[in-house]
Amino acid sequence: MEDCFAPEEILRHLQNIVDFGKHVMKQFFGEKYVHYGEVVQLPLDFVKQLCLKIQSERPESRCDKDLDTLSGYAMCLPNLTRLQTYHFVEHRPILCVEIKPKCGFIPFSSHVSQEIKHKVCRYCMHQHLKVANGKWKRLSKYCPLDLFSGNKQRMHFALKSLLQEAQNNLKIFKNGELIYGCKDDQDSLSDWNELARHLKPFFFPANGMVSGPHCTRTIIKELIHVITMTLLSSTDACRAGNMKTVPISRGRSYCEASAFSKELVRNGKNKMESSGLPRGCLLYKTLQAQMLDMLDIEGLYPLYNRVEQCLEEFPEERSTSQIDGPYNEAFYEKLLDLSTEDDGTEAFAFTKVQQYRVAMTAKDCSIMISLSPCLQDECSAQRPVVLASKSRFTFSVSVLDLDLKPYESIPHQYKLDGKIVNYYLKNVQAKDDPVMSNLFKENEDCTLVLHKV
Repeated sequence: MEDCFAPEEILRHLQNIVDFGKHVMKQFFGEKYVHYGEVVQLPLDFVKQLCLKIQSERPESRCDKDLDTLSGYAMCLPNLTRLQTYHFVEHRPILCVEIKPKCGFIPFSSHVSQEIKHKVCRYCMHQHLKVANGKWKRLSKYCPLDLFSGNKQRMHFALKSLLQEAQNNLKIFKNGELIYGCKDDQDSLSDWNELARHLKPFFFPANGMVSGPHCTRTIIKELIHVITMTLLSSTDACRAGNMKTVPISRGRSYCEASAFSKELVRNGKNKMESSGLPRGCLLYKTLQAQMLDMLDIEGLYPLYNRVEQCLEEFPEERSTSQIDGPYNEAFYEKLLDLSTEDDGTEAFAFTKVQQYRVAMTAKDCSIMISLSPCLQDECSAQRPVVLASKSRFTFSVSVLDLDLKPYESIPHQYKLDGKIVNYYLKNVQAKDDPVMSNLFKENEDCTLVLHKV
């Protein structure tokens, strides 16, 4: 937080973050997987010393953001790169993989004005604009729809693509220290051989592997397999479990810009397998929360304007409608109204705006997977275990970065959406291989293969 806020405002803001995790996101993901922490008060002297101590460790892109050294309030959260829900044996090495999966579906809203948005996912389109703006040096082949497909082959491809071009969507920690991924926008620790050296004791403890590129590839494959299995593993039931945000068949299950889709189409394969995610896994729960964005920003923006008009006439509605909190049980209950028929009321507009903010939060959250090696006789029934070829791990999964997206950011989202789509239409689609789109057209009829899970 920056220094210009009054201490009581900072306290309120931090308490809101805790409450939102505790009363809202916990209902989507389950008690064990959301660590909302608590607000604590610290001596100002300690805070000042801490700020000086960590300044040199902060990424360059964060250094223009001042730390709050005046209020004395802070949030206390568990260090997920160290220990987890299950108290791992402390002296064991621990490997943590943090993935920011981004939005896993293509808009199904009838409010979408550009047909391309029904074909190419937001992440793949945004990549082009980010590279053009110099945010990243290279395009990533990662497509969220592959990761969220539940199809192991597609998931493996997505994770391999993340490992090739991590950007800020993947980080790997060993015993709490970042060993792979981005420290900053351009400063990437992305040497596979170096990564394999770190991972080898985890996956091949007996050290019987040959070295060289074969060894590196084998180790990376093992890592990808283990991540896939943990992402598909069942998690505890949660209250929002039966929420029907959208039947999967309404949206398209693949993205035309995905390198995986293109490869299949080029090879004349026209069945894009989408096995569907197991209902209990964390990716399914993430997708469910993301799909609270039922109208797309284009359908939502006029409702935001309706809310703005209402707040101008009746400023007291801001607190009644809980835009700035409290994020409590009542706030969660309002999210359960999944109607998309606009009855012209302010109430409808307020509900859709709040649902959109929650969806945006889920689209930007991170999933943290912690892995700790265990011997066969140690693996007890109460800890989930994942098997690799020559090793086994106890693991846990958590969701982080669950601060509710601000109401004020909606106009920015609307403008950004237009920018991303227009850039893509003008600079990518126009130059794209027209043969590709014809191939997709030919295969259009038989693209969606759904399996009940």
